[in-house]
Amino acid sequence: MDDRSNTIAGWVLAGGIVALGLSIVTGMYFHPEAPEKEGFAVVAEAAGEAGGAAAVPIATLLATADIAKGEAAFKKCAACHTIAQGGANGIGPNLWASMGKAHGHVAGFAYSDALKSIPGNWDWEGMDKWLANPKKYAPGTKMTFAGLGNPEERANLILYLNAQGSNLPLPTPPAAEVPAADAAADAATGEAGAAPATDAAAAPAAAK
Repeated sequence: MDDRSNTIAGWVLAGGIVALGLSIVTGMYFHPEAPEKEGFAVVAEAAGEAGGAAAVPIATLLATADIAKGEAAFKKCAACHTIAQGGANGIGPNLWASMGKAHGHVAGFAYSDALKSIPGNWDWEGMDKWLANPKKYAPGTKMTFAGLGNPEERANLILYLNAQGSNLPLPTPPAAEVPAADAAADAATGEAGAAPATDAAAAPAAAK
């Protein structure tokens, strides 16, 4: 009985040794090596910079702006501003005839130094940038309004502001740019059309 137990124990021990040896050999043979370059480089494009649609000029948007929608948009401003002629200042200054005037033009209103330091007058592009992001247009401004993100809504509002005592002539929209491919096609068409005329002009000379 003891001999049989010893035999079984011997086989079990031998099997364990074989399994351990196979494990070591397998580990050496299939040892994974770290790659020279880990992972993949991911290049992220900033939104609005690469491949984004170009911003439409304010002059173009004003040409199709809706003054009634601009008056409705002004309700977002009415908590701080009046716009009637002779209206009182509120948290913000009265906005009557503000287009074309200097930054900080309303007498007696305590404008921030940040806004008063902006050179020039309230022109179309300046008002558009101000309404889009006051804190970016005049860093340090006291105005807490976050801005209007919709370009069409800004154009409507600016058109309404202009109609309240300013009445400046609207800016001329820039001419539409012709894509390079279309320009090349037009040039090729013009050259092709001119060729028969050249041949026809040469025919009488040849006849002489």
